[in-house]
Amino acid sequence: MNLSVSDEELVKLLPGFSNKYAEVNGTNIHYVTGGQGEPLVLLPGWPQTWWAYHKILPSLFEKYHVIVVDIRGMGSSDTPHDGYDKKNMAKDILELITSLGYSKVCIAGHDIGANVAFSFATNYETYTSKLIMLDTPHPDENMYKLPMLPVGMPVYPWWVAFNQVKELPEILFDGRYHLLQDWIFDSMLLNKSAINDHDRQIYAYHYNKKENIRAANAWYQAFIQDIEDIKKYGRIKIPIAAIGSKAGCEMLTYCLAPFSDSVVVKEIKNSGHFIMEENPQQVVQAMFEFMQ
Repeated sequence: MNLSVSDEELVKLLPGFSNKYAEVNGTNIHYVTGGQGEPLVLLPGWPQTWWAYHKILPSLFEKYHVIVVDIRGMGSSDTPHDGYDKKNMAKDILELITSLGYSKVCIAGHDIGANVAFSFATNYETYTSKLIMLDTPHPDENMYKLPMLPVGMPVYPWWVAFNQVKELPEILFDGRYHLLQDWIFDSMLLNKSAINDHDRQIYAYHYNKKENIRAANAWYQAFIQDIEDIKKYGRIKIPIAAIGSKAGCEMLTYCLAPFSDSVVVKEIKNSGHFIMEENPQQVVQAMFEFMQ
């Protein structure tokens, strides 16, 4: 079956959801929304788009007003040349939810989206009912300890350094970013078919352009500022859930300890990094148990 990769066609596969755009914090942001009830904001990460949540959206739709956002530089959102520190990206989300009339939301993020979700909950705690971190913590000084050689590491995150390089990645991968995406998916999935050919075509469609590669790398190039910002953050009073793979839960537990002593940890069994694709029902159950 030849399925389209455009947002307009993809949203038709999710009854009750629709594409929306909003001008926030000087940037045009694309988001997909549907359902009724308490607001739940979902933020995807690299190297994906809002489609990363498509397997769990129908279940979440039944109980929540879901707002899944292409963060600044992602998918159909704008790719400005600056503003990629997670504190500023959290402001994007604040202006979006207030434009929708909400004064408090539950926010969940995966990968880079988790960085932004944490920054949102820390900087706008009064706007946050609960925080869900999916497999990834916010950058902190532990990132400076990552080795240059993959000695004794189950996953060697070389791309964290590679994405710091300006100009070269977009030259190398213009029109062929799918090569990098496929390597990432195949290396960080236990079940490689969990992100199928159509899913991969969707992500390649959005990242196979220089401006999108530049923007995605900018998320990583802002890590130095993000690390400085987190040094100023204090304890978080709102409930926090760490939902992830075995390795992700271990990392989240360690990194969240300075900010909360009551983090609810939910391990997703038989999963790599992309937990929503590999075990969507486990993820939904863990989210429901935490949010109820």
